[in-house]
Amino acid sequence: MTTYIHEHEHWPKFIWNHEKISPLLASVRHRQGHLLGSMSNLGFAIQEESNLITLTQDIVKSSAIEGSILKLDEVRSSIARRMGLSIGGIVPSSRHVEAIVEMMLDATQNHEKELSAERLFSWQAALFPNGRSGMHAITVGAWRPIGSDPMQVVSGPIGHEHVHFEAPPAKKLNTEMNQFLTWFNHADVLLDPLLKAGIAHFWFVTLHPFEDGNGRIARAIADMALARADQSKLRFYSMSSQIEAERKDYYQHLETQQRGSLDITAWLDWFLSCLSRSLTHAESVLSAVLYKAKIWNWIHIQQALTLTQRQILILNKMLENFEGHLNSSKYAKLAKCSQDTALRDIRELVGHQIFVQSTSGGRSTSYRLVSSAEIDQLEIKKF
Repeated sequence: MTTYIHEHEHWPKFIWNHEKISPLLASVRHRQGHLLGSMSNLGFAIQEESNLITLTQDIVKSSAIEGSILKLDEVRSSIARRMGLSIGGIVPSSRHVEAIVEMMLDATQNHEKELSAERLFSWQAALFPNGRSGMHAITVGAWRPIGSDPMQVVSGPIGHEHVHFEAPPAKKLNTEMNQFLTWFNHADVLLDPLLKAGIAHFWFVTLHPFEDGNGRIARAIADMALARADQSKLRFYSMSSQIEAERKDYYQHLETQQRGSLDITAWLDWFLSCLSRSLTHAESVLSAVLYKAKIWNWIHIQQALTLTQRQILILNKMLENFEGHLNSSKYAKLAKCSQDTALRDIRELVGHQIFVQSTSGGRSTSYRLVSSAEIDQLEIKKF
């Protein structure tokens, strides 16, 4: 009697219900094409910024799924440096962050290159440069040794772990991984690339060939497959961000499928649905990037305006993740200036119709950025 999917006689000959999957696949394909088409019509600067945002989120969220918290500004800076992008707020990045960024960029920027055992070894070694996972020494740059069996896939805090499934024994890994890599590198015109990404993710997670780092590498492999599907090095949607947001369902679907048959319809249905939701999020990110570009363009066409470094700092903060409205006290604190200077800066921005003042007065007076629709109206009046 089989316990796990990899113990089935015909493993890994996956099957799925085409009639059930096809409508969802067509819908996701349509949304993916719409997003990529929209991005192709935008300027390269906007494409680069969207790519930077997506890659940053992908790396931070993929690590968060495994309980590893990375500093967003370090990841963003590392990506920008490696891609030759000029951004504000560059900060030094730790060796650990640099290694993870290098792995992710290799997967997405070099997606056309063959995926080999040596390449996977280098990815895993990059994740654990000191040969340790936490306080424990692990094997890096090689499949897990026989002495590491059994390999159980768990989640949850130490002492309260939940076992999702058990991977194949280490003695089978050379054969299993050769089979996986041959399949992954083979161009199959009959298999939709999005389905291939979902299958690759599930198959690699099932094998769990390393002592640690399997989840992050599985998601990098899926991103590599998605980059091949997009036929682009630029990433505009983050599957890992969506998986992190749905972490509980992610583990539940993996566990259920591991204890099921070779029919992976349920897994592919969830994977494609999750991908669809990641495209929804990408559309909101794109909207924010376009709004940011619109703000700076509105400032640029006002030739009489020269912003101070304080004003640029505040505008950048308000265009990122600023919560609520701005007042003079917040401005003074963020810009590290006096209240009088803050109020003078704000009044100048209001005068140039970059800030909009609230109707309430006195101490309740607050300010927000001019909206996209308001800019449209202002530009009509100006020209």
